[in-house]
Amino acid sequence: MVTFIAFMIGAYLLGSISSAVLICRLAGLGDPRAQGSGNPGTTNVLRIGGKKLAIFTLLGDLLKGFIPVYIAHFTSLSAMAISSIALAAFIGHLFPVFFGFKGGKGVATALGVLLALAWPVGCAALITWIVVAALFRYSSLAALVTAVLLPLYVYLWSNPEYLIAVIIISLLLIIKHRDNILRLWSGKESKIKL
Repeated sequence: MVTFIAFMIGAYLLGSISSAVLICRLAGLGDPRAQGSGNPGTTNVLRIGGKKLAIFTLLGDLLKGFIPVYIAHFTSLSAMAISSIALAAFIGHLFPVFFGFKGGKGVATALGVLLALAWPVGCAALITWIVVAALFRYSSLAALVTAVLLPLYVYLWSNPEYLIAVIIISLLLIIKHRDNILRLWSGKESKIKL
């Protein structure tokens, strides 16, 4: 129980580190939450800071989801406990204690969590995002399609004990993209340059 609680707290705190905010501040760009789309995530950093800073943001957000889940696999914790740790890291990104609980949408952190939780699911998610983004040029649409398919991927290629946590992650991803859904519907969503 102590190990589980320690991992949960550690995963949430690591998830709460905003790669976008830190990288933009270090680059002299200020807070990304006050620029572009206002989202502290890879796509917004790409728009305001370019590809190099976006790659660093992507890696930072991916690793903070990956690291605690990957390490948890080397403990005696159950699959359900490990999936709860994955969820804690993801929620840390969405509602970071260090940044007034105003976080990003969680796409890169979800990918990191999934790659560590069940790499076939993480790979399927990554491929889905890339294909949809390449075809339609909307990062948000790619994230939404991926989120909808995640529970199916877990059902097909992973431990069923991970399913509840992944369904919650999928629902939170969709909720965090509600403004994007409205913009996609109205034709006002910004396209990305890949």
